[in-house]
Amino acid sequence: MFTDAQKHMLVELARAAVEERVGRRPPAMADAGDLPQASGAFVTLKRKGQLRGCIGTLECRRPLAEEVARCAISAARDDPRFEPVRASELDDLEVEVSVLGPLEQIDPGDPGAIVVGRHGLVVEQGQRRGLLLPQVAPEWGWDRLEFLAHTCRKAGLPPDAWQRGALVYRFEAEVFGD
Repeated sequence: MFTDAQKHMLVELARAAVEERVGRRPPAMADAGDLPQASGAFVTLKRKGQLRGCIGTLECRRPLAEEVARCAISAARDDPRFEPVRASELDDLEVEVSVLGPLEQIDPGDPGAIVVGRHGLVVEQGQRRGLLLPQVAPEWGWDRLEFLAHTCRKAGLPPDAWQRGALVYRFEAEVFGD
């Protein structure tokens, strides 16, 4: 879906947005050019392999390059699980961009509906919604049922909410970073 040049540009754009927000001036960015359509985008920041922030959107409401920059800044400054990224951390920061495809409602009881490592999940019930990206389950060694349970917990729901009326969606994502 994305060329290597487009992937590189989006990762560098995310990094530059974080560096500008944290206090360093970013290098001049090339024109974003024509990028494929995306349903959503997330930016994940890690430092020495440890999660440092992750923010995104399920619905791109502006051009993809702008969404990636916005998500990168939010991941660095607004993820409630972490203190804002400091300038002293920038040299060790790893940036990963996930560009989401469309959501597809599924029957979570169907064992073939979720392929761990390929699909990300969204669980929602009432006003609660949780999302886990496709790369999360393999990183933690979760199987399909653990993935469902953790996505329910991310939504602030009981781990078995997927069996008790919560709606479950899957999506695919193109994931790339440095």
